[in-house]
Formats: sequence, C-alpha cells, structure tokens
Amino acid sequence: MAEVIIVRNEEEAGEIYGRCVADLIKAKPDAVLGLATGSSPLAAYRALAKIVHEEHIDVSKVRGFALDEYLGLPLTHPESYHSTIHRTVVEPLGLDPAKVHVPGDVLNGAPLEDGDKIAAAGPAYDAAIEAAGGIDVQILGIGTDGHIGFNEPGSSLASGTRVKTLAEQTRIDNARFFDNDINQVPTHCITQGIGTVLKARHLVLLAFGAGKAEAIEETVEGGVSAFCPASALQLHPHATIIIDEEAASRLRHKDYYRYAFAHKPAWQGI
Repeated sequence: MAEVIIVRNEEEAGEIYGRCVADLIKAKPDAVLGLATGSSPLAAYRALAKIVHEEHIDVSKVRGFALDEYLGLPLTHPESYHSTIHRTVVEPLGLDPAKVHVPGDVLNGAPLEDGDKIAAAGPAYDAAIEAAGGIDVQILGIGTDGHIGFNEPGSSLASGTRVKTLAEQTRIDNARFFDNDINQVPTHCITQGIGTVLKARHLVLLAFGAGKAEAIEETVEGGVSAFCPASALQLHPHATIIIDEEAASRLRHKDYYRYAFAHKPAWQGI
C-alpha cells in the first residue's frame, strides 16, 4: 500500500516534497518531474524553489511534464495549465521553458471539433514521456470525487493520455479560478491517463482539508476501483500520500501511519 504521512499543514508537506525532489535533482541533474496544477501543490513548489535557490542547485537540465490541460483555451489564457505551470513552477524554479511540456501545447486552443488533431495529441504525449525516460516523481492532487489529473470516476485504470469530459462537480470546484462562473470553465480536457500516471517511478499525492477526507479514505483504505481513480495508487510500488489532520480524519489506521513514519529509518527518505 502507499505510505501515508500525516502533517500539521501544507508548509510541512511542501518541505517533505521539496527535500525529496531537490535530492533527486542533485543525484540526477536531468530528472523528469511530473507536474500538477491546482492549490494542493503550491506549497510544495514554493518549498522546492526555496531549496533550489538556497543550495544553488543546477536545474538547467530538468525536464517536466504536466498532468493535464483544458481544451478550448488558448495557451496564453491565464487559467490555461500551460500558463499556470509556467507561473507556478517554471519561473520560480528557473527551469528551461523549452524542457517543460503540457498536453495541450500542440493544440494551442484547437476546437473540440478538430478531432484528428486532438485524438493524436494523447498518444504523442505518452510517447514524449517515454522518450524522455519516464517520469521520476509525479506530484498529484485529488478531487473531492477521487479524481487524479482529470481522470473522473469511471476512468479506466489502464488508460493513457486522452480527451475526457469534465464532471459537473469538477467544473463547480474549478469555477473559483474563473471568476466563480461555471460557464467559463471548459467542459473537456486532455489528461494523462491513470495508466500513464502509474508508470512514474514515484507518486506523491497531496491533500488538505476536511473536504478531501472522504476521497482520501476511499483512496487509502477502500477497494481499488475505477469509481475512485486515486485508489489505483494502491497498485503502485512507490506511492507517498501526504495529508493534514483534516484530510486524514476518516482514516481508520491513522495511528499506525503516524507510528510507521515516526520510526522510519532516515536513509529511506520518502
């Protein structure tokens, strides 16, 4: 099963992720990072940027692949994931923008009706990840319905990068980024599939707040099911779930998770 780490707050979670990835880049300067958007990873990116700058870590060779992108938004739209990744990751860390990729880059706002172009983008993205040697550490958030990336409930656990229809709840949750107007939130996206995500060598899922407690309960202690896409992390040989007390509130075995982490040998890392 995944390792569960219960922390006090987002900053503590960010420090754990930041140290893990900074050490990876020191050991492997051309590391491939899997990147996610949303609010959950922000403290992690801030912590990593702080370490990179304080320890003068060379990130010029680091590569990155984002999880997903809305369909129908131009790359320059402030809420496109192309723009968001560059604003929250590329610029603070000082990464080479040419080495950071988002699934919708080749589409550049192409309409959903352009079926041939959109259908080809998913397999091409998976091929690009494979050509880069695969993702070393994939950071993940989780939706209130258990989705990871934009893999909504019912998504195949073997799926590759492809076009998906966003669930109404996801559009409601994301409306806060669009002036609280759900009509501005796209209805479709292109997302790494669960099968793509599971190919990463290390998965780190972050979740905070009581609103994520049910999804975390299903992910960690429920059965593996396409109806909680994040439960697929139970199948991964190296998955780390970092959550605060509120997100952990429904877990039956949280005392054991705390005990196990407190007694973990330092040399193991996460």
